[in-house]
Amino acid sequence: MAIDVAPKPYPAAATGWFIVVMLTIAYIFSFIDRYILGLLIEPIKAEFDLSDRSIGWLLSAFTLIYGFVGIFMGWLIDRGKRVWIVSIGVSLWSVATIATGTAKNFAQLFAARMGVGIGEATLSPAAFSIIGDSFPTERRGKPVAFYSAALPLGAGIASLLSGAIIAWTAASGNQSLPLFGELSPWRFTMIVVGLPGLLLALFFIFIKEPARRPVAASTEVISGSGFRDAMKYIWDNRLLYFGFLSIIGTMTAIAYSQGFLAPTFERTWGWSPQKYALANGIALLILGPANMLIIGTLSDWWTKKGVKDASLRLLFIGFFILVPTGALPLFMPTGELAFAILCLNIVGTGIVTAMGVVSLLIITPAQIRGQIVALYYLAISWFGSLGPIAVGELSSGLFGEDNLRYAVASVPILFAIIPLLMMPLTRRLYLAQMARLGETTE
Repeated sequence: MAIDVAPKPYPAAATGWFIVVMLTIAYIFSFIDRYILGLLIEPIKAEFDLSDRSIGWLLSAFTLIYGFVGIFMGWLIDRGKRVWIVSIGVSLWSVATIATGTAKNFAQLFAARMGVGIGEATLSPAAFSIIGDSFPTERRGKPVAFYSAALPLGAGIASLLSGAIIAWTAASGNQSLPLFGELSPWRFTMIVVGLPGLLLALFFIFIKEPARRPVAASTEVISGSGFRDAMKYIWDNRLLYFGFLSIIGTMTAIAYSQGFLAPTFERTWGWSPQKYALANGIALLILGPANMLIIGTLSDWWTKKGVKDASLRLLFIGFFILVPTGALPLFMPTGELAFAILCLNIVGTGIVTAMGVVSLLIITPAQIRGQIVALYYLAISWFGSLGPIAVGELSSGLFGEDNLRYAVASVPILFAIIPLLMMPLTRRLYLAQMARLGETTE
């Protein structure tokens, strides 16, 4: 899509913030549709007579497609009408969530969850592009932070709303809906969660698209800015990127494997999915935004003090919080003590999430950052999908499904080995690449 040479005026502040709020609401909706499945594992497992191995693959269906589609979405969003793309994406993941509730077999369940991943892959690339064209550089930080805060907020709200819906449907028994007929509680929950997104999608059709801004020329020197250039750059720095991505990938593997936590708490300590969802939602709402704010502030302060690799150091700190607190809770005698330790895991996950992209951008030339970021999300999504698959395989094939907690506890231990061994080399290569690209702390 052609971009005018002369930049057009930015939208009025109220208009820009209206778009940000709508995008943030869509982000929250996406988390509800994404996380609801983990709270419904036990009834789905019982109805379709599935093993934990099958559930592991089902939980990974979203992530297997999400990062891959994101690469193509970046290309499409640079050329198409972004608010319409968001509308189509919201519609798609909402329909896919509804389809999950109407699935007749495992294949249909798997396909529906992949549909959720395809739809949600449109949102964040389009959102950051739209926000960037809605605010000048000096006023862009707050709206970006506002949208990004929806990650922990969205997960918390999703957990609370999903838990409330599950509690109501479980108490009320089977429900009937026009066009769908009589539905079991888990099916009714899926459809009720998916339907509002169709209404939200309509709003984006009528939102005015902000004018695209001209892209400033880069002064960094690499051979080009195409996909081959990006791939060559990664290959030339393969040990650095492998070590770096293994840290983030461990985080996503642990986070995605925690889709099994609701049934783990139910089988191990007798917690209902509603109780787990309530506790998890409150913890995410309290700890998530505060953690993001503190880590961002600390990173900026530390960098200004002359610590040139502040973001990488914080990434390492987050890793050392994330791994033990992902495994230890599963050996606790009570669910309450286990969940208290998992609250520390939320902190570690937030640190690694926040510092991952920040650290990546420092070692990536500007001409290929968009493509590298897309490949980054593809890599960590695929790496993360191994987490629930590993839990399912270990539960069904090694520990036994009554001992699901040991399978969940194994993921942080197994996945942390390679990044832990590579950390000294990763840091050395990272500092060398910073110097090569002329990164400074000034």
